Amino acid sequence: MQYLYDENGRRYLDAFAGIVTVSCGHCHPEVLNAIVEQNKLLQHATTIYLHHAIADFAEALASKMPGNLKVVYFVNSGSEANELAMLMARLYTGSLGMISLRNAYHGGSSSTIGLTALNTWKYPIPEGEIHHVMNPDPFHGVFGADATRYAKEVQDHIEYGTSGKVAGFIAETIQGVGGAVELAPGYLKQVYDIVRKAGGVCIADEVQTGFGRTGSHYWGFETQGVIPDIVTMAKGIGNGLPLGAVVTTPEIASVMAQKIQFNTYGGNPVCSAGGLAVLRVIDKEKRQAHCANVGSHLIGRLRSLQDKHDIIGDVRGRGLMVGVELVTDRKEKTPAKAETAILFEKMRELGVLLGKGGLHGNVFRIKPPMCFTKDDADFLVDALDYAMSKL
Repeated sequence: MQYLYDENGRRYLDAFAGIVTVSCGHCHPEVLNAIVEQNKLLQHATTIYLHHAIADFAEALASKMPGNLKVVYFVNSGSEANELAMLMARLYTGSLGMISLRNAYHGGSSSTIGLTALNTWKYPIPEGEIHHVMNPDPFHGVFGADATRYAKEVQDHIEYGTSGKVAGFIAETIQGVGGAVELAPGYLKQVYDIVRKAGGVCIADEVQTGFGRTGSHYWGFETQGVIPDIVTMAKGIGNGLPLGAVVTTPEIASVMAQKIQFNTYGGNPVCSAGGLAVLRVIDKEKRQAHCANVGSHLIGRLRSLQDKHDIIGDVRGRGLMVGVELVTDRKEKTPAKAETAILFEKMRELGVLLGKGGLHGNVFRIKPPMCFTKDDADFLVDALDYAMSKL
């Protein structure tokens, strides 16, 4: 579930969930059973021969979406999902220009690497028509939490940096790899209006924020009060299975009928059975409410720790998607790179596995399996307190 064991049988608290992927818990019995039973019947069939598992899963997933987001495409990863979404946006609008945020991560494939805006993940290859706009980061951003000024910068970029027409805009609601950065409140509502007026579609990357992890909402975009035109998801959708999805409207999906849209493993029966089991477990075990409850306790305890240790520059996030940014100078917000690396290893020695993020790798990413308890949260914070006291 939320624990892992090494080759000597030593237990570790997994506070990173295999990079925010193990949503229900490692080897969750109900998910495991669904996978095993399907494996016994039929391990593989492509969408050439329809298997009920793919339709059952698509129907269940579509029922979780607002508005007219009703057409589901299955793929194998978040990078693939974002690549397909970008293809849809370009075909549907007839434009090429894509807009994403600085500090964003949308994948490492040759197409999505262009959408990603962190030099640590990028290679010197052609990226095509991709524009990166200012990140509405309340902690580091030049406009603080003023969503209107960040939105105006998007408008300016469209007017001065494009033909005036764009294919689409993609954003995570809480940037994951970028260090659990929550966008300034109200930002997406304003930007979605601007992008749609420029002929573009709006894509929500829910690869890390989806499936109740934020606690307050099932989907991250709901925290900003918007309905996207395309939603991409992966990671927590399958509890560790290689699974991703793109959900869009019938109108946008119709452009994919011009040619053959096909994915050999997209909608594999075993992955579909596992994905459906994940949806059921999240509902049955009330994981969204659990994330809100445990997450608020965790964030409260981390903020108390911030009062004690000057190295903690910022505690942010919601639910069980939390970031702790470490700095050597709170006023200048100078990244504590070396100290973060030391603490990262010290926490592992103490039996806690964390993630790291941000351009400088100075943000602890705390995104555990959603069965993580208040006792686990206390253990994590106590270990962090001890490690920082010894620094």
